[in-house]
Amino acid sequence: MLFALGDPVAFAALLVAFLLALVLRSAAMRFTARVVGLGDGRPVMRFSPRQDIDPFGAVSALIAGAGWGRQLSVDEVPRWRGRGRAAAVFAAGPVACILAGEVVIAGFALFYPAEVLGGINPGWILRGLPLPYGAQAVLSLGGGLLCFGLLALIPIPPLDGFGVLWNALRTPGPSMSWMRLWFEDKNIGALVLLVCAFFPTGYPILLTIIDFLGFFFLRIWA
Repeated sequence: MLFALGDPVAFAALLVAFLLALVLRSAAMRFTARVVGLGDGRPVMRFSPRQDIDPFGAVSALIAGAGWGRQLSVDEVPRWRGRGRAAAVFAAGPVACILAGEVVIAGFALFYPAEVLGGINPGWILRGLPLPYGAQAVLSLGGGLLCFGLLALIPIPPLDGFGVLWNALRTPGPSMSWMRLWFEDKNIGALVLLVCAFFPTGYPILLTIIDFLGFFFLRIWA
């Protein structure tokens, strides 16, 4: 978001997008766990900043514009009722954010020049695009939601994509256990993501990855 400080409207919309993405992720994952029978029987919890915000993810969002929520460990989602159900819980949050972002971007394409979407990448939106205030707010909101979901699907801890990958494997091997030890227990995963959010300062690696993952999601509305 710091890249967008020169555009206060974009900065505010990206901040709202990050907070909204955290709420959507939390609600989608808890709702899915309940639907597939992996809930604990208690009422679905509401969004809680203490439980759902990851400090490292918030720092990444502040620096690069894209962050993540508190990690849901694979130990918290039982596999005994089926690996597909467990994987669905991890996928629900990112997918909900991507769909919400696409709905907002589709609205942008309806009311503003859609050809704008044909010449930009998702990461550019996180840096603040020189557009009229209304267009800038809508596109920043949709782009922020989309980028949050795309980042969450990368299969390394602390991101939700690791939970999807873990449950896609019939028997996670030593390499997956090694990744859990170093990337999850020792927080190396968060460190790697933060480094990618900071460097290189001209255009962070994290945004390059998001551009690669999200290219199609913008072009379909162009």
